[in-house]
Amino acid sequence: MKNRQSNSKITPALRQTLLILLLLASSYSYAQITPVDTVKADSLSKTGKKVIKPNNTEGQYDVGDLFKDIFHPNKKPDSIKKKPSGITIIPNFASNPSIGTQIGIKAVAGKVLGNDPNTLLSVAATSASITTKNIIYFYLTHNIYTPGNKWNLQGSLVAAKTVTPDFGIGIGNAANGSAEDLVLSNPSRKPFVLNAQYYSFREKVYKQIDKGLFLGAGVSFDIRRKIYDKFNADSVLTPYRVYNARYGFDNDHYASNGFLANIQYTTRDNQNRAYKGIYADAGIRVNQSWLGSTKNAVMITTDFRKYWSLSKTNPEHVLAFWNWGSYVIGGTLPYLELPGTGRDGNFRSGRGYTITYFKGTQYFYSEMEYRFPILKNKFLSGVTFFNIQSANDDLGTKLFDVWQPGGGAGLRVLFNKTTRTNLCIDYAWGKYGAHGLFLGLNEAF
Repeated sequence: MKNRQSNSKITPALRQTLLILLLLASSYSYAQITPVDTVKADSLSKTGKKVIKPNNTEGQYDVGDLFKDIFHPNKKPDSIKKKPSGITIIPNFASNPSIGTQIGIKAVAGKVLGNDPNTLLSVAATSASITTKNIIYFYLTHNIYTPGNKWNLQGSLVAAKTVTPDFGIGIGNAANGSAEDLVLSNPSRKPFVLNAQYYSFREKVYKQIDKGLFLGAGVSFDIRRKIYDKFNADSVLTPYRVYNARYGFDNDHYASNGFLANIQYTTRDNQNRAYKGIYADAGIRVNQSWLGSTKNAVMITTDFRKYWSLSKTNPEHVLAFWNWGSYVIGGTLPYLELPGTGRDGNFRSGRGYTITYFKGTQYFYSEMEYRFPILKNKFLSGVTFFNIQSANDDLGTKLFDVWQPGGGAGLRVLFNKTTRTNLCIDYAWGKYGAHGLFLGLNEAF
């Protein structure tokens, strides 16, 4: 009865409105599928009082409940619970001036391998779409845990015709050494647009060497072909062309192929939406010409996240911190592969700015976010966040010389209460008039 009483607070009109909102939002979202929580907790404390389990879903209301109430409002719960399907298929529609009208399909799947109760959920996702502006995108990703988490396989495959915004190199400081320096630093943040064919393949294999500690290695191939800016003639100076001329890249194509090595440690109570714990990852990427890379390069990345639950009885009140760093320490990367805004593994950093808005050979990013429930049944919750980022430009501005802020607030809709998956709707602002709506499944970090 608790669940039904809690659900009755959502009126039929509101349910219909929420359904429309969810269908529209899911069209713009991309799924970040991560393992389900496997941490267990005792239901009673030493004093005999009931305590909140980290994965307790009692009284919670999610999108699955919403769909049942809309399409089967009078259906009684089955006396024998059927095992839920591990596959979800949803349409993928969108429309905006940049991409035109998009139509496509998405599918996600999940399964626990073996019988070990501590094994994390193995997941996969795929999507295919096309737009009226002839943008085509296909991806396939997987994150597989063998029984007992002895091995973890992470990988992705992408084939696409893309449109990439470009705002120059650096953090917004003007470089006046020459006309080309000024164009490359682009202090006014004038937008350019680059079209290309994009192909990517990445695969990493991790071995668990201790509880929560993994060592991994793999390969990454990132290839772009037929790169062009249809809004500018070849004679017009753009940041992309200036960079390529200076560092010996073709304007039409490049390849960034290399080896990966990572060490990862996590104590998070949930991989999708943590209430407590830490996550740390450090990796090195070594691009090699004999693997087909246009140029050799070495890059180091660091990723650190810390979560504090601010309430024992209501653990959804969370203060979260994220630091992401990416640094080229040798060789030369192609222009569109430089570290920068939104170039983290899940493309979620720098809300308030479009991807690669700031970039350089050295990039540093930090963010704080406060997460809080809105409804008692946890169907709606909210966040507020603030971030800062810094980058060099190899034209006189060094890392940490200039900081650029961003921030905003967002709404969360509980998509799956068992896995703590949220549909995230954020509005964020930055400098230079940058602002926008940012959508996705699961938290930014």
